[in-house]
Amino acid sequence: MATVPISEAERKPLTSITARISRYDELANAPFVGGYPTKESVAALGEEMLFQRSVQSYLWALPALSMYAMKEGSERAFGSGYNVLPIWKRRLNPKTLITTPNFDVIYAMGYLDLRKDGPIVIEAPPALQGVLDDFFQRPLRSECDIDGRRWSGDVGLLGPDKGLGGRYLVLPPDFYQEAPQGHFTFRSRTYGVFVFWRGFFQDPKQLDAPVKVMEQTRIYPLGKEATAESMHFPDASGVPVNMLFPRDSSAFDMLARFIDSEYVDPADMDMRGMLAAIGIIKGQRFAPDLHTRMILDRAARCAGRVVRYIPLEVTANMPGGKYYKDRQYVNEFPPGITPEFAAPALSPTYTHLDTRSGFFTEAYSASPTMAINLPDAGAQYPCAFQDGDGEYLIGDRSYRMHLPAGIPVKLFWSVTIYEAETASGLDNGQQLPSINAMDKPAINSDGSIDIYFGPKSPGPRRNWLATVPGVGFFVILRLYGPTLEFYDQTWKPSDLEKVGRT
Repeated sequence: MATVPISEAERKPLTSITARISRYDELANAPFVGGYPTKESVAALGEEMLFQRSVQSYLWALPALSMYAMKEGSERAFGSGYNVLPIWKRRLNPKTLITTPNFDVIYAMGYLDLRKDGPIVIEAPPALQGVLDDFFQRPLRSECDIDGRRWSGDVGLLGPDKGLGGRYLVLPPDFYQEAPQGHFTFRSRTYGVFVFWRGFFQDPKQLDAPVKVMEQTRIYPLGKEATAESMHFPDASGVPVNMLFPRDSSAFDMLARFIDSEYVDPADMDMRGMLAAIGIIKGQRFAPDLHTRMILDRAARCAGRVVRYIPLEVTANMPGGKYYKDRQYVNEFPPGITPEFAAPALSPTYTHLDTRSGFFTEAYSASPTMAINLPDAGAQYPCAFQDGDGEYLIGDRSYRMHLPAGIPVKLFWSVTIYEAETASGLDNGQQLPSINAMDKPAINSDGSIDIYFGPKSPGPRRNWLATVPGVGFFVILRLYGPTLEFYDQTWKPSDLEKVGRT
């Protein structure tokens, strides 16, 4: 049989693959003499084991690492305690460095310590939408049925109080006493608890109403309402604060602080063993030597790149990983996965770790409403990293997104632009890096709307979001209360299409 020669075009990728694999060949063939490793092999294999365990520990802990970075960043700027609930009273802007914030609602974020304060009561006011997550960003679960069902995470309009307000009791993971009646009782799987309120407005110039609602929140230790600290609602708007997780060796110092402060969940013993192998052990000082620190730094930087790769190539290529077969929009919460990233959703047998890591590199907090596909309820978040040609979005170029008439939402829509490297809001020189329905954007004669992206304005009366030359970006189209036309795809946004040259 004749041998078919390999073309030069076929040979190049094979050569590249061979070059990459050669490193693994070196490890697989590390010299042993008489069945024992040489000194050089001991050093090489030991460093490789430390590197691999560090990378995998980073990926596993990313939800907690991100949350702890948010907590520490917030506490540096606004103080700590169950009674401190920062509110972005004039909306959040890019001075707050945090993953994919929504600039078109009012935010409040607080952090509880159940180890220090024990069970906590949260008096949630009416007319807000909230989430209670543990520090692995898993929705808290109700202790028993409420109105015939178990609730998970949601508070307010989508929670058991149905938007009327109510008292929520949050129990620590190791609380075994009988809980008092008269509360919506939830249990956390970590001592740390994230309190996340969202308030909606109809006029960007009238923000007092949702802020006043949030300022009705009361949080105090169970049984200590009369002696509790008074609530403090600092205005976080415009305050420079870094709430992003580290991507260097300091990530492991932060992870050590988290592990030292947290409940030892029996389900985490194997991963805690991985952490112990790199020197992170509850109750012990984390003090890596210089050589170890250098490897940890490279592991963190590698993991930081891996988690950026996941949504672009792993999540996007999963079943349901793109919203449309003929569009580039990624669904970072693909169907078939629970709000805790268990899969398959109907009968979970494992945690989808890749999707979880990819999601939490670009977002924070998970709740059931993020994982439902129900017309008129919840929200959807089509995310574009690439233009219609499949090329990554870059700030040097100009693009147009076309939104056909009749955008299918019960509440409102928005288009927001984020920095590719950090997933925080793109600091593009505009007041806010977003355009939403309440901004009254220019409408075409047929009722459609065009959104432009680029370093230069496309002209007056155009809906323009500025980009920064040399800086990659991505775009999220938020749809609140998406209607049937979104789900049956009789309405579809265009990809971001290149416009002219810049």
